[in-house]
Amino acid sequence: MKVAIVGASGAVGQEFLRVLDERHFPIDELVLFGSQRSAGRTYTFRGKDYQVQLLQHNDDFKGVDIAFVSAGGGTSKEFADTITKHGAVMIDNSSAFRMDKDVPLVVPECNAEDALNRPRGIIANPNCTTIMMVVCLQPLEKLSHIRRIHVASYQAASGAGAAAMAELEQQYREVLDGKPATVNKFAYQLAYNVIPQIDVFTDNGYTKEEMKMFNETRKIMHTDAACSAMCVRVPSLRSHSEAVWVETERPLSPEEARQAMSKAEGITVIDDPANQKYPMPLFTAGKDDVFVGRIRKDLANENGLTFWLCGDQIKKGAALNAVQIAEYLIRVGNI
Repeated sequence: MKVAIVGASGAVGQEFLRVLDERHFPIDELVLFGSQRSAGRTYTFRGKDYQVQLLQHNDDFKGVDIAFVSAGGGTSKEFADTITKHGAVMIDNSSAFRMDKDVPLVVPECNAEDALNRPRGIIANPNCTTIMMVVCLQPLEKLSHIRRIHVASYQAASGAGAAAMAELEQQYREVLDGKPATVNKFAYQLAYNVIPQIDVFTDNGYTKEEMKMFNETRKIMHTDAACSAMCVRVPSLRSHSEAVWVETERPLSPEEARQAMSKAEGITVIDDPANQKYPMPLFTAGKDDVFVGRIRKDLANENGLTFWLCGDQIKKGAALNAVQIAEYLIRVGNI
């Protein structure tokens, strides 16, 4: 198995290396690619050093079986043909192809089989907040069809990359030292603040991030459910959180939902409010699962439930989901 990582120096690229190692992913040969800025850097994987090669339009991907790509939408669009022309399966972490009809958008816990039909050789990794939400929605959908979803996300600095995480840490130090906060990666200072904007606004007043949750949820779950989202950047370092309200065709009890989620793949339920036990970013960073708690009836909707979830944006929200797609393809002999 020959594996390539494109964007190896970024936060998700580095997470790919960790996840592939943790999960003992079968790799006979590994190649790393990056931009002019990161080419030449060296990273150690399983005791061996690998140098990042410059991503170019050539035949470097000849013989590559799987290419994990996390280098931004522009790079993905520009190099997709180069990456796939010799038969490599491109698992892309950007938003470039997510809504293309001939590109499957996959969360293995929900729609792994969609990955088998990839006419362009590309599989899209969904938006991080969508991934974590649909993992939790899928067991409820099996109980009763979900009609509507309302969600408020509380997204950590990690969602904007490694430089944004470093900027948040820098801002805290600067504010505590009485200095002006450095602001480059966000519209405003994030330390001691929340910013009700992630990505740019669209004509309907929703941001692109919020519209991703609407559109991607429908594609992944093959559903007509409408999702109204409010996405907020919060000053935690890593791991996103979401408050979710769902309306189902028949009323579901919290006990029914809790049991279904507890049995579902990729979910850990921590739901003991009497003892102040519930998921938090502080304890879910670096973990594989999506953590769910505060499962209860929606007081404003007799067919409604509400719950809280946390998950590591860089791990399950990006690298791990992509690796799980590849593992599925290997398992079913489709690669």
